[in-house]
Amino acid sequence: MSFCNSKSADRCPGNISGNPLNGLCEKVCVQVRKVFDACITQSTLETLSVTLTDLTPASPSEPLTFVSGKSVSSRGTITALTVTPLADRPGLSRVLANVAIPVQISYTDSTGAEGSGTGTITVTEDIVMCVPTGSVFPVELAATVNMASPNGVYVSGTTFSITACITVVMKVLADVDLLVPSYGYCRIPPCTEFSQEVCQGVFDLPLFPS
Repeated sequence: MSFCNSKSADRCPGNISGNPLNGLCEKVCVQVRKVFDACITQSTLETLSVTLTDLTPASPSEPLTFVSGKSVSSRGTITALTVTPLADRPGLSRVLANVAIPVQISYTDSTGAEGSGTGTITVTEDIVMCVPTGSVFPVELAATVNMASPNGVYVSGTTFSITACITVVMKVLADVDLLVPSYGYCRIPPCTEFSQEVCQGVFDLPLFPS
């Protein structure tokens, strides 16, 4: 069994039925990574140049033929970050940053052998967010990213020109001690072992004919 399979709703994560106050037993201080603000941008970039490194296998036979492209990590690297409070919009700031997305391009070489290489796509985010200031422990900005490339063409060497479908979620984060209501510790149910029960039909038979 697991949380998802548990029949008991008491102290198991899941949907609340009835009075949500029923069962509350304490206020708990938990250390969490709080999201103060977040927003998403999605864009399609065409004829985007990507130069690959770390080719596998190391020396493909040119020319190469594009197969597909995708991001290899959901964590983007933020550089050239500037946060400028907006005088006419209290509590909000202009956030300007470059976000680097690690990607992998798959291809076939002139012999038909499959291969791949890694590269980086960089996009610029120029957005408005709530960025709290004036605390001992400052907030930080993070980027969750995804890139998928449905098509592309080989240029030369290890360079491709691709169409990139890019998603970037920008977040304002901080590690905080948060006070939350609690139902107490979770009750961890025993795991249900997977079994195909191949002998179930045999074991269900009576020992002797009727």
